[in-house]
Amino acid sequence: MQDEATTLAPEEQYDLAKVGAHWQQEIERAQRYFKSWVDRCTKIEKIYLQQNDQQSAKRRFPMLWANVSVLQPAVYARVPQPVVERRFKDSQPVARMASELVERNLAYTADDADLDSVMRSVRDDFLLCARGSVWLRYEADFEPLDMGVEPSDPAGTATAASPMEQITDERICIDYVHWSDFLHSPARRWKDVTWVARRVPMTDGEFDKRFPEGRAYVAADGAGSNHGTNQTERAQNEGKVYVWEIWCKSEDYTVWIADGCPTALEVSEPPLKLKGFWPCPRPAFGTMSTSSLIPVPDYVYYQQQCDEIDLLTKRINKLTDQLRLKIFYPSGDGSVSPAIEKAMRPENDTVMVPIPEWAAFTDKGGSKAIVTLPIDDVQKVIVACIEARKQLIEDVYQITGISDIVRGDTQASETATAQRIKSQWGSIRIRDRQSELARFARDIVALAGEVICDQFQPETLMLISGIQLPTMQQKQMAQMQMQQAQMGAQQAAMRAQQMGQPAPPQQPPQVPPEVQQMMQQPTIDEVTQLLRNDSIRGFRIDIETDSTIEPDEDAEKQRRMEFVQMVGGFMQQAGAIAQQTPMLVPVMVETLLFAARGFRAGRQLENTLEQVGAQLAQAATAPKAPPEPTPEQMIDLKTTQVKAQAEAMKAQTGLAQAQIEHRTTIEQARSDMAAQAMEQARNQQQPGAMQ
Repeated sequence: MQDEATTLAPEEQYDLAKVGAHWQQEIERAQRYFKSWVDRCTKIEKIYLQQNDQQSAKRRFPMLWANVSVLQPAVYARVPQPVVERRFKDSQPVARMASELVERNLAYTADDADLDSVMRSVRDDFLLCARGSVWLRYEADFEPLDMGVEPSDPAGTATAASPMEQITDERICIDYVHWSDFLHSPARRWKDVTWVARRVPMTDGEFDKRFPEGRAYVAADGAGSNHGTNQTERAQNEGKVYVWEIWCKSEDYTVWIADGCPTALEVSEPPLKLKGFWPCPRPAFGTMSTSSLIPVPDYVYYQQQCDEIDLLTKRINKLTDQLRLKIFYPSGDGSVSPAIEKAMRPENDTVMVPIPEWAAFTDKGGSKAIVTLPIDDVQKVIVACIEARKQLIEDVYQITGISDIVRGDTQASETATAQRIKSQWGSIRIRDRQSELARFARDIVALAGEVICDQFQPETLMLISGIQLPTMQQKQMAQMQMQQAQMGAQQAAMRAQQMGQPAPPQQPPQVPPEVQQMMQQPTIDEVTQLLRNDSIRGFRIDIETDSTIEPDEDAEKQRRMEFVQMVGGFMQQAGAIAQQTPMLVPVMVETLLFAARGFRAGRQLENTLEQVGAQLAQAATAPKAPPEPTPEQMIDLKTTQVKAQAEAMKAQTGLAQAQIEHRTTIEQARSDMAAQAMEQARNQQQPGAMQ
């Protein structure tokens, strides 16, 4: 008896209320697990955006923003360029064409899904909160296709015509997931994670379209929009329902549940059958320990220094406000005081003030009649605060590893060698972050490639890539036409022989160039079958080295020049060796491919080099054609051919004459034999008549 669970739909296998209550508990447990990290990231984000205190923000030193701005182009600056290579460097034309198809589809997907903006958002989360994540989806547009056929059930009873659907368009969507909307089960390592989830904001229309029967659960349980903690969040969340999409690897299903609703909206099988099960790559993690998957933002390590920098900045600003000329003078003298006030007005740069009571003014000491605050002492304190803040900023750079060469701050007195050494070692602590984001981009491209291999139709693969391959049926029809042409030539030769005519010289049938090119190409059926059966196991999906960071134009030009010089020098040496020893051509071709694969430009020329190398190797091992005859030899050859043709015609004429003479002799012999027979018959009849 078959198990009932294997025959029911996922919605019927599970109790939605029980599943919903279970996953609400799991989500709440994970939220408690990440609560300290979420609170910390919320504060860091407010500091980055200067949202803590509008009044005090004006007197803060934006150290976090400055560091992040320096690191942003250093760790990621350009969209990753996908590279699909055969895992084993064989010369299979089907595998080569399959890798080129997938690579072009991945390049189009990166542009269509706006992978650059997604990676920039992930980069910002990675630098601020030490974690960034994305989510991949497969979408397809269908249209009904009425085949006009009335199918019948197994019993033979005709049923009504059922319209079928065909795919008109299909795409891969790469969704950025905010750091607060991504959850996973608590674990020490990513391989121990049993489920992942993302929170999806949906409008009422999107929610009703996706879950037609889910509105009753949401309304009954009071779930709905997450109103938020401030005015901005409330404005963003107004009119939206937050729904959790959960992928459970241990149970092999997906669950949709509204935020705060104890009843599951949907339980189904995973829409994508992926090798790693998850529709998302391993998040781009920052600093972590081996004890948990809770990352530590970089700002935590220099937060105290930033607080001291802010304190000194506030103190410097307050002391700067005190850098004003403040004067004390006696106010009792009615004749001197107005003159001092007039002289000390800011708008009076050069002024002459008459003093009526000069004796009284000189008796009070003249210039000593006024007293000023000690501005020099305030200035000394400000200079000391600036020096202390400068030292704290240097401490922050030491902690974060952002050197002066990374910031573009260097001294003109340094030599070129010193600056080159600093540029090589100044970014060594940033390489791990660059590698992590490059790994994350590579995982995204690998997931997209797996979906393309498993889901995309052959028509979509060719349409996106711009490569037109023949189908198996087209190739078979072309082969049949070539066979028919060859059979026609053979039949013509046989008819000529039967008629006693010389057989025409055997020539290969004339094949159009487009047919020849089609016969050399693999079929789209073979390519699709390879992708479906082998998926991405036979290929290695990667991104170009350093394709996600800002390129060094001089270094790129230098690499290209090195590649051209290497190929040019090798071709000169190889040409001389090939003329002397043709058998070494395959070895030289493999050597050239080995050297070219080490250059970025060589990867683009790899297929061309392989094809040219195969032709050269075939030409080197093929038997050499005889040398071209001289004009004298051509004349002798033509004379010989004419003589041979004349002798052949003479022989044919003699043969025909001999056949005629032979037939005449036979007829004459037959006539003689008939005459003799008649003569004998008469002789036998004469004696009988005489008796």
